[in-house]
Amino acid sequence: MGMLKEFMDFVKKQNVVAVALGLVIGFAAKTLIDALVADLITPIYSPYLDFLNPEAVITIGLSSFKVGHFIEALISFLVILFVAFIIGKKIAKTK
Repeated sequence: MGMLKEFMDFVKKQNVVAVALGLVIGFAAKTLIDALVADLITPIYSPYLDFLNPEAVITIGLSSFKVGHFIEALISFLVILFVAFIIGKKIAKTK
């Protein structure tokens, strides 16, 4: 029962709506950044780095690893991390 009370106290103290809104905006930004990487960034580097082609696959035994897909996900993650860093700096400056 103590954990339920602690959770309810958390909900009352924190702005849950703002957190939920932030998550929705974050998911929307992720889809935009994934599209940016897949449609703009990948076509720029893939002719020069053929082993990073989105269709490139490394097969080991019965398992396969899509190298290009992993690189796209990594680039998307780094772009999202950079945007979050910039937003965090701006928020810290305003406070």
